[in-house]
Amino acid sequence: MKKYQLIIFAALIAAAGLVIFWMFRDEMPQTIENYFTVTLTVSTETLLENMHLLHSDKHELVPVDGIIFPKTVVTVYEGDNVFDVLQREMRNARIHLVSRQMPIFDAVYVEAINNIFEFDSGPLSGWKYRVNGVFPSHSASSFVLQDGDFIEWLYTIDLGRDLDFEQQR
Repeated sequence: MKKYQLIIFAALIAAAGLVIFWMFRDEMPQTIENYFTVTLTVSTETLLENMHLLHSDKHELVPVDGIIFPKTVVTVYEGDNVFDVLQREMRNARIHLVSRQMPIFDAVYVEAINNIFEFDSGPLSGWKYRVNGVFPSHSASSFVLQDGDFIEWLYTIDLGRDLDFEQQR
């Protein structure tokens, strides 16, 4: 009887190991041929001259220069999208990120970075992203990156008009 219990226990351990591997397979290191670099930055510079729009409890969250994450060359794996990189680098830098899945649009929406949320500075405020100087017309979770891309996450207080917003068509 003990032999069968030992076999069942070993099988359960092996199954648990497979489940854990499956759950974290996307975070496993990629082979050396499958990576390249991009540059990432996160900024709240638009808030610097508009702090009066932000609740006083949140003023301490805005860095003096407005830069939450300075221009940094980061490693990207083949198939990564803009959101993958933001999520990974904010986690690595221990910067708070809040996002939500929007299955109906097959998209991810970024609600907050560094505890600065959409609508914290008015009804037209929130986060936009730009790649190589262009604001894409689709979710960051569907924008697949290429070697050398320059990604900017920018806080807007006016639906992007304060960022010289010109959306890619």
